[in-house]
Amino acid sequence: MKKRILITGGTGTFGKAFVKYAIKKNDIEKVFIYSRDEMKQWNMHKNLMNQSKKIRYIIGDVRDLSRLNSVIRDNKINYIVHAAATKIVLSAELNPEECIKTNILGAMNIIEAAKSNNVNKVIALSTDKASSPINLYGSTKLASDKLFISDNNNNCGPTTFSVVRYGNVMGSRGSVIPFFLSLNKDKRFPITDTAMTRFMISIDNAIDLVFEVINTSVGGEIFVRKSPSIKITNLAKAINSKVKFDITGIRPGEKLHEQMIGIDESSYTYEFRNYFVIIPAILDKSKFSKLLKKSKKVNKNFVYSSDKNSEWLTESDFKKWLSNYLKNREILS
Repeated sequence: MKKRILITGGTGTFGKAFVKYAIKKNDIEKVFIYSRDEMKQWNMHKNLMNQSKKIRYIIGDVRDLSRLNSVIRDNKINYIVHAAATKIVLSAELNPEECIKTNILGAMNIIEAAKSNNVNKVIALSTDKASSPINLYGSTKLASDKLFISDNNNNCGPTTFSVVRYGNVMGSRGSVIPFFLSLNKDKRFPITDTAMTRFMISIDNAIDLVFEVINTSVGGEIFVRKSPSIKITNLAKAINSKVKFDITGIRPGEKLHEQMIGIDESSYTYEFRNYFVIIPAILDKSKFSKLLKKSKKVNKNFVYSSDKNSEWLTESDFKKWLSNYLKNREILS
């Protein structure tokens, strides 16, 4: 059976790029964009006019269970990629109830609607901020991850739930790269701390991992894409070699270094060539035996953080990426 994929938050950075990949795949019959903003949908429709036969745009909110149920049922959805989220850290701190409604109650609605309509697989997108969270956004995404993972233990139907966790998507809305580019003429960039590091992942690698999970996941796993780190000061200097810094101090809810796998998760973490898989403590490990054949278990005290990463993004590699981004920045806008 060909895949009919519903992507929530489909007009965001990930959604727009994912759709462009998905409509080229022969095993995907149709992609359904589910989001709240009709203008973003209209702009996306204009940009993808020639491929419109494989795309349908649907106005809806993950907070609305009734709407989700009808959309999934009426369109015979068999896969869901859940990308909708309130994700700006400061916005979440200032609007906590709204963040909880979207990130936690929205996740609960996705789970309920998927099970009620016998969806094959749900792939939920998460964030590095869900590992040992210190802000509301990260805390709600951790809760969301737990909901998706634990429901594999409670669910007797055909639906499975898996999570994809990754760091900053390079050039995405809200990321530091377009912000620095907007200040480039000033030659002064605000920096919270000169020691700060971040994981960086290209949109291509993020999408590749989601398709890998669609095809190989068992249900209950958290997939973590291996990604290079970069010092924020080095990133800024690659954009403008003559830049000066205004040190502002770390903002509320911000970490000096990001983490994608904590020490408490190391006992359940397995390493593959391009990613890690965290299997849940509450499920039977035997169900993952086939998936884990080509993996190795990480060390007991393993931590995957941006400051202790073995892979770093060099200035020359970043400049190559930046050159391509400047030519195609509308893809990530």
